Amino acid sequence: MKFSLFNLKNQIDQILALLEGKTNESIFIEKTKIVNVSSITDKNEQNILEGVFDGEKMFDGDGKEYVVPPNYASKSKLVEGDIMKLTITNNGKFIYKQIGPIARKRIIGILEFDEDKQLWNVAYQGKKYKVLTASVTFYRGKPYDETVALIPQDSESNWCAMENVISK
Repeated sequence: MKFSLFNLKNQIDQILALLEGKTNESIFIEKTKIVNVSSITDKNEQNILEGVFDGEKMFDGDGKEYVVPPNYASKSKLVEGDIMKLTITNNGKFIYKQIGPIARKRIIGILEFDEDKQLWNVAYQGKKYKVLTASVTFYRGKPYDETVALIPQDSESNWCAMENVISK
C-alpha cells in the first residue's frame, strides 16, 4: 500500500510540475505497478518483491521494509523514489536490482557532517539532503567539499545520491 501511495504521489508531483511549467519536456511519468508482492514466486521458488527506495531502505507494497546494503545503494546511485526489485533466493540470499529509476536532477552542494547525529548531508539552496556514509567514504569526501549529488527531479526528498566530489 505504501509503495502504491508513494508512486502515486511522485506521479502527481510530476504532473503538477509539468502543468506549472516548472520542468522541461524530458519529464517522464512512470506507469504505476501495483503488485501483491507477497504472492510472487518464480519457478525456482524464489520470492520476488517490488518496492520503492526511501534513501536507505526498500518498502514493499505492504509497507514492509528491507535494508538495502549501503554499498549497493551508493554504487548504484539510488535516489529516493527509485523502484526496486528484491529477489530472495531459496537459500536466503537477497539480490537487489533497480528497475525503475525516478527522473533525476543533478545539484552541486556542500558536504557537511552533523556531529550530533553523526550523519553526512549535502547542503543545497538552504536544504540539507542526507547522504549515505558509504558514498562519502567511497569518494573520500571531507566536510565543506563541493559535491555533485542526485535528487528527484520533480518531487521533494530527504536524501540524495552522491555522484562525485569536486577537487579543488
